[in-house]
Amino acid sequence: MPAADQSDLFAEEVPPYPAPPAKSAHQPLAARMRPRSLKEVVGQDQLFQPGSLLPRLVAQNRFGSLIFYGPPGSGKTSIAEAIAHETKSRFVRVNAVMSNVAELREILAAARRLPAAGTILFIDELHRFNKSQQDLLLPDVEEGTVRLIGATTHNPGFYVNPPLLSRSHLFRLEPLKAEAVAGVLRRALTDTERGLGARGHTAADKVLNDLAVLCDGDLRRALNALEVIALSLPEKSAIGEKELEIFARERRIRYDADEDEHYDTISAFIKSCRGSDPDAAMYWLAKMLAGGEDPRFIARRLVILASEDVGLADPQALPLTVAAHHACDFIGLPEAELTLAHATLYIATAPKSNSATLALGEAHRVLKEAPVQPVPPPLRDKSGAASKQAGHGKGYLYSHDFPENISGQAYLEKPLALYTPKTAGWEAKIAERLARWHELRAKIRESRA
Repeated sequence: MPAADQSDLFAEEVPPYPAPPAKSAHQPLAARMRPRSLKEVVGQDQLFQPGSLLPRLVAQNRFGSLIFYGPPGSGKTSIAEAIAHETKSRFVRVNAVMSNVAELREILAAARRLPAAGTILFIDELHRFNKSQQDLLLPDVEEGTVRLIGATTHNPGFYVNPPLLSRSHLFRLEPLKAEAVAGVLRRALTDTERGLGARGHTAADKVLNDLAVLCDGDLRRALNALEVIALSLPEKSAIGEKELEIFARERRIRYDADEDEHYDTISAFIKSCRGSDPDAAMYWLAKMLAGGEDPRFIARRLVILASEDVGLADPQALPLTVAAHHACDFIGLPEAELTLAHATLYIATAPKSNSATLALGEAHRVLKEAPVQPVPPPLRDKSGAASKQAGHGKGYLYSHDFPENISGQAYLEKPLALYTPKTAGWEAKIAERLARWHELRAKIRESRA
């Protein structure tokens, strides 16, 4: 099967705009129930409220290229098809997984021969096009030969070439709320033309809402699940809680290691641990594990947190998280889940200090902005005859020969204040100790003056 709908690719004449595709009973319910206009799109109020940019662009047919970025089942393809119909544009659909450069060249050449048709080129999963494929689109996008509508579940800032992104309007779609999904499910049950209305099924509002919740805002998944459940029952029968049980048991958390959901979830996990919320941290941990995340990836993040956010407030955090990382390697799942839970709770409930992060950042800043300080002669290595002859190491004061190991010697030619201890946990004692040593050094230097 070809990757693109090219039925009119080389036609001498084309209809002024694509008629809404005929809905076959063999199509999945989600395909049959696609919106026929922008007014039928649900759940994206931020895009379609009165005065919003997208409806105004479409109404005036004055838009250029568009990129829709959002999770699966949020309506990206439906909006693209509705735009093509409302603007009476020729619509060519390509799936980036199956397409190639040769096919793109043919599509673009056909669009040049048919300028009056106003070709909209819809590319699903745009992020899967490599740089050369995306670059191939640029001349025709700039000339207006085609108007690109790209759909992606990935952050376009990372996966779409900057030149193409700069020539496009970017719109973000959100996961659909359960009530919006349930409303479409209700329509699908009663619609005799495109939906399941001819079968005569009934369902309580709670059942449809529960099904919507189980599908995590993915309308396509919810409609197809409703169809599977309905077709497994006799006509005119009720769809109840029992009918949802099998689907609920087989529910899969929407989580893909290559999708934004992966990055968003680990970000929420890190910020919950940093924010000392063990309940939230355990929730995001469980979501990652249920979604099939590599436990070693989670363990590595915990090791980083131990130094970045706990630090000297609890020096035991680092060895504990390193041990958890090793344990994940030789225990494996599912038992390693307990190890990760142990380490997560430790980090989330530990006192916090980012003093190591701040001190390192300040040291890097000073090195970048000021001349590099030479190593003071007393601190230089005195190994070898040449070093000794140059006086390296001469005047070094051995710390252990002095009370509290404080010699009063300067270890920088120009003193710097890079580390500021926090007052949480163990680091409060470090702050007291450093204050004591500061006083002691001052007294020693006064006595030597």
